[in-house]
Amino acid sequence: MSEMPKCPQCGSGFTYEDVTMFVCPECAHEWSKEAPESGIDRRVVRDANGNELRDGDSVTVIKDLKVKGSSSVVKVGTKVKNIRLVDGDHDIDCKIDGIGAMGLKSEFVKKA
Repeated sequence: MSEMPKCPQCGSGFTYEDVTMFVCPECAHEWSKEAPESGIDRRVVRDANGNELRDGDSVTVIKDLKVKGSSSVVKVGTKVKNIRLVDGDHDIDCKIDGIGAMGLKSEFVKKA
């Protein structure tokens, strides 16, 4: 029986195989079998202060942001919990109380 790799995110030894992916049941991290475990090819997203952001982090908005197509504004100091990093111009997907689902640029937030 082959040895399963430990989770690169939390270090758990309880990983399991799911078709072409490895899955960690403790932190729900998934990674490809073909991907290097070192994480060298991983894209790094940084906040306005240069801190590395990860999925599930909480961030604070550092500038008033107008919501496109609406008269709403995301005010300075708004705390956003449980962000998700995505590829594209707006690298953060999140839900903001009172506004809803939205995409943010990492240059307008700081890690909370």
